[in-house]
Amino acid sequence: MLKLSHTYIRKINSIREKINVRLFTHKQFVLRFFRAISILVSILTLGIIVFYYGFPGNENKAALIINIVSISISFYLFKYFTHIFYDFHPLHFIRQNLAEGIVLLVLLVLIVLYYFMRVSLLDYLSNTLGFDVEPYILLAVQLYFLIIVGFELGKASSYVRFLEIHPSTLMTISFLILISFGAGLLMLPEMTHGGIRFIDALFTSASAGCVTGLTVVETGAFFTFKGQIVILILIQLGGINIITFATFFATFYRSGGVKYQSILRDFLSAGKISDTRSLLRKIIFFSFTIELAGTILIFITWNPMIEFSSAFERFYYSVFHAISAFNNAGFSLFAHNLYQQGVSQSFNVHVIIILLIFFGGIGFSTLEDLYNTIFVRKKLLDFWKHIKIGSKIILKTSIFLIIAGALLFIASEWNNVLSGQGLYRKILSSVFQSVTTRTAGFNSVDIAALTQPVLIFFVFLMFIGASPGSTGGGIKTTTFSIIIKSAIATIRGKKNVEAYHHTFSFSLIDRAYAIALFSIFTIFTSTLLLSFTEPHTPFLKLIFEETSAFGTVGLSTGITPFLSDLGKIIIIVSMFIGRIGPLTIAFFLSRRTISTKYKYPEVNIMVG
Repeated sequence: MLKLSHTYIRKINSIREKINVRLFTHKQFVLRFFRAISILVSILTLGIIVFYYGFPGNENKAALIINIVSISISFYLFKYFTHIFYDFHPLHFIRQNLAEGIVLLVLLVLIVLYYFMRVSLLDYLSNTLGFDVEPYILLAVQLYFLIIVGFELGKASSYVRFLEIHPSTLMTISFLILISFGAGLLMLPEMTHGGIRFIDALFTSASAGCVTGLTVVETGAFFTFKGQIVILILIQLGGINIITFATFFATFYRSGGVKYQSILRDFLSAGKISDTRSLLRKIIFFSFTIELAGTILIFITWNPMIEFSSAFERFYYSVFHAISAFNNAGFSLFAHNLYQQGVSQSFNVHVIIILLIFFGGIGFSTLEDLYNTIFVRKKLLDFWKHIKIGSKIILKTSIFLIIAGALLFIASEWNNVLSGQGLYRKILSSVFQSVTTRTAGFNSVDIAALTQPVLIFFVFLMFIGASPGSTGGGIKTTTFSIIIKSAIATIRGKKNVEAYHHTFSFSLIDRAYAIALFSIFTIFTSTLLLSFTEPHTPFLKLIFEETSAFGTVGLSTGITPFLSDLGKIIIIVSMFIGRIGPLTIAFFLSRRTISTKYKYPEVNIMVG
C-alpha cells in the first residue's frame, strides 16, 4: 500500500514537472502582465475610494462603487489563482499568502451570493445584530484595498532602481507627489465646511506632509471629519516618509549601492550598512506602538473641564494629538492649540505629549538603541556605557537644549505669560515649550505675548531642531554638536575633533558645516523675500515664522493666516526644503568629482 502511494506521488510530481516545463516559457510574461494590470487596478480602486469620500453621496453612487469594487475583487481573486497555477510549489504559495486567500474567498462568496443568488449577508447580519453593519463592512473592505494598493505600489517601487534618477531627486519627487495629492484631496467638497482656496489647501497639505504645523485656517473648525483624517494621514506619511525613503534606497537602490547605503547609514545612525535593511520594520513597530500607548494615556488623562460630545470624539482627539505629537507635527483640533481653556489645564496630557515629542525627535535608531540596551540586553543600571556614540551625543545634546530653553523661558516669562500660575505649572509650561519649540509646534502659552529674548532664543532652538533619523526637522542635534566641538577644537589648537574617545572624520565635519551654511542661507533668503511680500510685519516675527517653517516646527506669533499669497508660497517652499534638505545635501555631497588626485599650492589669508 505504501509503495502504491509513493508511485502515485511520483506520477503526480512527474505530471506537475511536465506542466511547469510547458508553463515556464510564458510564466514571466503572464506574471509581469498581471503585475502591471494590478498597479492600474490599484490606482483605479484608490480613485474610487477618493471619489466615494470626497463627493456627496447618493444611492446610484453607492451602487456604482459596489460594482467597481466587486470587479476589483474578482480581478485580485483571478490573479491569486493564476499565481497558484504558475507557482512551482503551489501549496507553499498558499501557505505564504493564506490571509490574503481567506479574505479574497470571503469576498468572493459575498459577490456570488449578491449578484447570482440575490442574497445579501449584510442585510442578514444587520437584522440579526440589530444595527446596520454595511458601513463598517464597506470601511473594512476599503481599508483592505488600501493595504493592497500599498503592497502593489511597494512591489512596483522596486523597479525604480532601473531608472537613471538620483536618490535626492526621487525623494524630492516623492514629497511633491504626497503634498500635491494631499492638496487635491483637501479641495474635495466633503473635506471642508464651505470650500477652500487652492493656495490654502496646498499650504495645509505641505504643512502636514512636512510635519510642520503652521496653519492658515483652524483645523478643527474649518475641516470636516474626513478632511481632518486626510491631514492625519499626511502627518503619518510625512513623518515616516523620509525614513522609509532612506531605508528603501538602502535596500533596493543598486547603482552605487555601497556608497548610497553608507550615506544612509550615517543619516539613520545605523551601526552597519546591513542595519538599514531591517530598520523599516522597526520604524513601523516603534511608531505604532508609541502612538498607541500615547493615545491610551491621553484618552484617560483629559481634563474633565473639556467637554467631548461622545466617547468616540474623546478617543478621536486622543488619536489625533498622539500621532501629531509623535510625528512632531504640532497640529491640534482645538481652536487655540493647547493654549485653549481646559486644555491648558490638562497637565498630565502635557507630560504625555512631551514624552511623545521627545521619543519622536531623538530618532528611530536611538529608540532602537535604548530599547535593545534596556529591554533586550537588560543593562538598565549602566546603560550609558552600552549605548552607541551617536545615541549618546543625541541624548546629551537634546537634554542640554531642553534644560537651557526651560531655564531661559521661566526666567524671562516669570512675570509675563507665566504670571499668576503655580510653581509646578510654571516649570511644566517652561519644559513643555522648550521641548516643543525645537520641532513639534504645540503651544500651551500665547506665543505672540512672549518677550523678545525668548522669541530670539526660540529661533535658535528651532534652527537646531530634532535629531537625525527622526520625524523632526532643523539642522539636527548631531550637526550642532559636531560644529560646536569643531569650533572648540580649533580654538584649543587641536587637530582632531573628538567625542567619547572617538574622532570625527573630516568629511563628516565638512558635511555638518555644509548643512548649517545651507540652512542659514535658506532662512536668510526667505526672510528677505518675506520682508518684500509682508512689508508691514515686524522683522522678528518674519524670521520667527521662516525659521519655524524651515525647521518644520509650526510655532507662530499669529501672522500665518494673514500672509499674502506670495508669502504663503515662500513658507511652503521653506517647509519643503527644510524637510528634505539634510539628506538631499548628503546625496549631493556624495557625487564624485572628476578627479581628486591633485592639490593646488596652499595659501594663507587673514580670517577673523
